[in-house]
Amino acid sequence: MKRTTLRRRAFLKAGLGGLAAGYGARLFAATAQPDPPAPSFTWRNWSGLQHCKAQALATPADESEIAALLRQAGGPVRCVGSGHSFSPLVPTEGTLLALDRLSGVVSVDTGAGTATVRAGTRLNVLSRQLDPHYLGLRNLPDIDMQTLAGAVSTGTHGTGAALPALHADVLALRIVTPQGGIIECDQRRHPDVFAAARVSLGCLGVITQMTLRVVPAYNLQRRVWLKPIDELLPLAPELAARHRNFEFYYLPFTGYAAAITYDLYTGNDVWMPPQQDEDALRDLRRLRDWLGRFPELRRWAAARLIDGAPPEEARNRSWRLLSTTRRTRFNESECHVPREAGIACVKEVIRTLEKRNEVFFPVEFRYVKADDAWLSPFYQRDSCSIAVHAAHDEAWNYLLSDIGPVFRKYGGRPHWGKLHDFTARELAQLYPRWKDFHEVRQGFDPRGRMLNPHLRTLFGAA
Repeated sequence: MKRTTLRRRAFLKAGLGGLAAGYGARLFAATAQPDPPAPSFTWRNWSGLQHCKAQALATPADESEIAALLRQAGGPVRCVGSGHSFSPLVPTEGTLLALDRLSGVVSVDTGAGTATVRAGTRLNVLSRQLDPHYLGLRNLPDIDMQTLAGAVSTGTHGTGAALPALHADVLALRIVTPQGGIIECDQRRHPDVFAAARVSLGCLGVITQMTLRVVPAYNLQRRVWLKPIDELLPLAPELAARHRNFEFYYLPFTGYAAAITYDLYTGNDVWMPPQQDEDALRDLRRLRDWLGRFPELRRWAAARLIDGAPPEEARNRSWRLLSTTRRTRFNESECHVPREAGIACVKEVIRTLEKRNEVFFPVEFRYVKADDAWLSPFYQRDSCSIAVHAAHDEAWNYLLSDIGPVFRKYGGRPHWGKLHDFTARELAQLYPRWKDFHEVRQGFDPRGRMLNPHLRTLFGAA
């Protein structure tokens, strides 16, 4: 008979090994299946929250097919990648366009430290294709199943006080415009288009190819330990400054957080302890289910299970440690606040979350360096990113109604791929180049063919 009791060893190993790598989930390609007899396709995102019935799903093999589609499509066109955006960036009644056939590294220039890559390449595929050239990406997000175009277009990031988001390493772009033309842009050719296109939400056309800054391949050593949150928070800025990558996950109603550091490792040996992160999440949920009505007892029980847990270490290639695969589905909201406000904001987020006894998903806290893309949440601002989650089959609206005001209080800018309810007026105040982006977008797409209802509202074009 399957045991349902919470075992100390399983909880600790899960908390240290699984929570170390970050909360994400195994991504699936956005599913688009025929719905006979009508010529339409049903699409759902990974969590199941966003969905639509589109007129068609197109999977072009090259730029000429994309250009022809954009010239001929009668209704809106939206690109779809891995389906891991929680905000409604994709849903449309028009045409869905997937870039799965535009995948792979085109060329590398080891001397220049660059790689030219097709936009439909998944991040995990990109890492594996760069590795034989002894090259890699400077940083990676928690999840690496996203397409390169989707990750860049939404401002996807990892953690590291001196490390920017993925789009900051984009050096050049090829875009098929909504009229079917092709434009190449970088800091010299069409610099305003380049500044707008690096985080564009898919509004300027279809990105088909990117040239990226890459670095020599490197190994990392990861260290994870559990520490009372009241002791960890004062140390967080110092840990972020001292280590290449630093982040933590607060475990609700336990009083503890999993602190995680990554540093360069010059050895070649590999050590990867078994991951039990799914067990960890199930254990946190069981604590909630069993003791949710008694938060102090829940905290006491968790502390007894966690107290005295030894640190855990892992050593491997950077891309094997920085990103992880997860099975448990969830919905997520994330905002990026000025770095100096990060600790105060996460304290208030934790206090607000713990007013709700049903919460059990960890709170994620990361550091990101500033960049200069116009719609980057990190535009000219070193930031701390704070993410809150809810199980896919449970209520999630409180992530906006309860946590949203906290994010706003501290000047938070939303992650474009995560749930948020910021208005066009609010966004115009948060992004200094909002008007400039709007002008570039209108110039590229005066009829709004690349917009869906969510984006029309976002840009005040509804």
